[in-house]
Amino acid sequence: MSVLDNVLKGLMRRYQERVLDVSVVTKALIKNEIVSDINEISNDHIAFRTMGVPQLGIASFEKIFKHYGYERRDNYYFEQKKVNAKWYAPPESHLPRIFISELDVSAFSDEIQTVITSYTDQITADPVDKIDLDNADEVDAFLHAPLWETPSWEDYKTLQSASEYAAWVIYNRYYLNHYTISVHELQAGYNSIEEFNKFVKAEGVKLNNAGGEIKISEDGLLLQSSTVSQLCEATFLDGDKHMISGSYVEFAERKLLPEFKGLSNDKIQRHHRRDGFEVGNADKIFESTFLSQTDRDKE
Repeated sequence: MSVLDNVLKGLMRRYQERVLDVSVVTKALIKNEIVSDINEISNDHIAFRTMGVPQLGIASFEKIFKHYGYERRDNYYFEQKKVNAKWYAPPESHLPRIFISELDVSAFSDEIQTVITSYTDQITADPVDKIDLDNADEVDAFLHAPLWETPSWEDYKTLQSASEYAAWVIYNRYYLNHYTISVHELQAGYNSIEEFNKFVKAEGVKLNNAGGEIKISEDGLLLQSSTVSQLCEATFLDGDKHMISGSYVEFAERKLLPEFKGLSNDKIQRHHRRDGFEVGNADKIFESTFLSQTDRDKE
């Protein structure tokens, strides 16, 4: 098993422990004999959130996956959320794409920037440069280690009022934000977003309804849905414990590109399908961790 395989395995192990919906969906797929275990589920992409400040952000984080052969593709900007993002194509087609986003910290008020930098200024050099990227255990430990001191509840709430993305990152750091099931790789009856959504909702899974449960790209070839973030008990600097957004699961259906519509199923490969991402879709997927979704039961 390669270093990259072990890094991905470490990410998924801890992610599954935090996100109960992963187990719910996987067990339902196994129960219905769609897959025999989680390893048979095709992972479309995994996503990370970062702070766009010196020594951190995309420029730092991307070094990890570029080391393993990932190649940078498109750039995106989410104006309302003040977030930049890039995605990275894997060195082998069976591996997940990587989606990395960062908060455009400079776009916020001096007050919000001061709160953020009071934590991120504790990082005085790019931390990725200190890691042996050929040591999977070291990389795994880094991705799950605190980068700065635990925030106070007051600072968390201050950030949340200006940017729920900022609040998520200040507490969760580099925890895996989500992984994505490629529903088009499943058997008939489950291999469309519409069918898969019905399936998981019948298992009690709550879906993000921002912009509708199904987010559709302008070309109609990329359809995405996601669960609402799991709430996790978080202990803040002052010792207070609060339930806050953790991570979630995404589902994606990538349709065949027009020029490949005549291909038989046994000849279809990843490059025959719509690639990349869509700002409109991702913008609403981000909201899986937002109060507008996690607090819906309180309405």
